[in-house]
Amino acid sequence: MGKRHPNLPAWQWRQYPQNHQHPTNLALHMIAVPLFIIGFLLVVSGVFSLSLASLAVGVVGILAGLALQRHGHSLEAQAGEPFSDRKDAVQRLLVEQFVSFPRFVLSGGWWRAWRQRHRH
Repeated sequence: MGKRHPNLPAWQWRQYPQNHQHPTNLALHMIAVPLFIIGFLLVVSGVFSLSLASLAVGVVGILAGLALQRHGHSLEAQAGEPFSDRKDAVQRLLVEQFVSFPRFVLSGGWWRAWRQRHRH
């Protein structure tokens, strides 16, 4: 996907469990990722339907979802790799929202991390 991480989904998946262990981060992601996805869909819908209200609510949803995730990630013992630039940030954020976190939940990774939350 880029020079830094040619296979971004695979790279992000390898890092994912270590960066998603804190119970508050896990809980926030269960709220924030769907909020981001709904916000994204509202933005797309607002663009195609020319609805300023959908567009505005969608942007608020995206920003709120990202803010919640940022707070959650700040609680982790192992910080994620910093973004190198805006393109890297956008690519990694989109892959996390639409690929890595859903995969983490569906694969049972989220539940395994949640069951081990007493260690934090």
